[in-house]
Amino acid sequence: MEPVSESSRSRRRMTGAERREQLIQVGRALFADKGFDGTSVEEIAASAKVSKPVVYEHFGGKEGIYAVVIDREMQRLLSLVTQALSASHARIKLERAALALLQYIEESSEGFRILVRDSHAASGTGTFASLISDIASQVEDVLADEFKERGYDPKLAPMYAQMLVGMTALTGQWWLEVRKPRREEVAAHLVNLSWNGLTGLDSNPMLTAATRGLVLSPAVETRTARPGERESKEQEKLRREQEKAREREQRERAKQLERQQRERAKELERQMKEQEKLRREQEKAQEREQRERAKEVERQQRERAKELERLQRERTKGLDRQQQHGEI
Repeated sequence: MEPVSESSRSRRRMTGAERREQLIQVGRALFADKGFDGTSVEEIAASAKVSKPVVYEHFGGKEGIYAVVIDREMQRLLSLVTQALSASHARIKLERAALALLQYIEESSEGFRILVRDSHAASGTGTFASLISDIASQVEDVLADEFKERGYDPKLAPMYAQMLVGMTALTGQWWLEVRKPRREEVAAHLVNLSWNGLTGLDSNPMLTAATRGLVLSPAVETRTARPGERESKEQEKLRREQEKAREREQRERAKQLERQQRERAKELERQMKEQEKLRREQEKAQEREQRERAKEVERQQRERAKELERLQRERTKGLDRQQQHGEI
């Protein structure tokens, strides 16, 4: 019998969860280097030092591994950006969102390379474009509130959100290869352009004190001693963060609804005051008209009385003359 090597004993001791995580990490590295179409099950099995049936047993093929990898990377990036957008001030949100993307690129370069490739139908979780659209929809809510406060048309917020997120995503793809300057400096210049515009560029842009040195969590760590437990913790942490994000969104919506209700109540109160004012003015006008009519009736009555009195005097004078002529 041939002696059993140390590596063989290690492979046999690997649990199902550990083997699954190993195949995910091996597939992740190959997909980042060669893409989905350029990677074969044979290569994944060879790199993991297992047979092809082991790959099929765990994932049914490379499509299953690819779907898990894409889902993990999208959730990591989305959770970082969602956390960044929880800041209170609009500029800090913008700074942290840009920094979150650059942090993800720096800490998970392989994952970002996979995401920005043309996503294969096997991913089953959408594309990089759909992820960017999800992020843009969050930015859209932020911009809509800012636009309302500044008197701009909030209907333009979706377009501006696409501009901001698209600019940041393309800059991230460029920075993936060059890695210069450092990520905080890149984020500062991104915010400089998006916040100040070309005509107001700062010659020496810097992030605000609230953002400088910030490292968002969860940090993207791909290898641990217990992959199954790590994945479970990551999913639980992500779930809590998503719940918090939904709660924040619900609070924001509740505030917005309350603000709209107050505005409607004020508008209704204003309309009621206007109607009451109009009613009082109409009543006063009617009273004036009635007084004028009463005066006119009284004047006519006086004139008729005078006319009757005049006629009566003339009749009396006529009778007096007749009497005088009769006596003569």
